[in-house]
Amino acid sequence: MTNSVLSCAFILFLMPGFVSEAVSAEHQVLMLDSNDSAQMVFEPSLLRVAVGDTVTFIPTDWGHNAESIAGLSPQGSTSFYGKMDEPITITLEKEGVYAVQCNPHSLMGMVAVIVAGAATNLEKIRADSSLMNKDYRMKGERLQALFAQISKGT
Repeated sequence: MTNSVLSCAFILFLMPGFVSEAVSAEHQVLMLDSNDSAQMVFEPSLLRVAVGDTVTFIPTDWGHNAESIAGLSPQGSTSFYGKMDEPITITLEKEGVYAVQCNPHSLMGMVAVIVAGAATNLEKIRADSSLMNKDYRMKGERLQALFAQISKGT
């Protein structure tokens, strides 16, 4: 009987460590007309999360949405498309870098980048985004600046 009680107590002692690893975190990104650094922005524009975490995009200002940019996410990840002026919550199930845009303001460079776990696909999407965005200078410049921050570890 004493061994059973001690075993149960030991298991209960260890459980919080296991449970805390299994619980995902929740993050928020604001969709803004402007902040202190730029116009038409996501805040934060670079977000590092764990695989399995959720991110909610909140339309703080009118006229925004959040959507994945085709071809600029980890292979096998689920794309998403948020409705205009409505929050959208996504769960990041695959490790890697995800590029996000506000559709109506993408040409103005309203983009964000999320890193789930390690940036395993960074070089591929960096190269792919250069080809996709060659005609959209501002969008391409902002994406490349965010990718450079990831490379530097900031």
